[in-house]
Amino acid sequence: MQAKAFLLGAVLLVFGAISLMALREVGYLGIWQSGLANWGAFQVLVDLVIACALICIWMVSDARQRGTNPWPFVALTLVFGVFGPLLYLLFRLRQDHSASLSAT
Repeated sequence: MQAKAFLLGAVLLVFGAISLMALREVGYLGIWQSGLANWGAFQVLVDLVIACALICIWMVSDARQRGTNPWPFVALTLVFGVFGPLLYLLFRLRQDHSASLSAT
């Protein structure tokens, strides 16, 4: 549990730092405009949108099985991309850890 949480936290921090640098340089709309700059960038943008949509479908299904509300994480994904799934995975680990502690 701790190794997974550490790895997810590290990814979240590094990606968060990269995202803050991008936001500071080009702004939120500038990030989206970069994805429309040429066909190569557009392909990456579409790829990320498809991947995030598939992840949202998985999050909704997984959260329903666990009795958790997935919609805050889906909303985060729609606005901030991969931050939603990363936070969901951290939340899920914490939820699993709490359940294992209460079972003992």
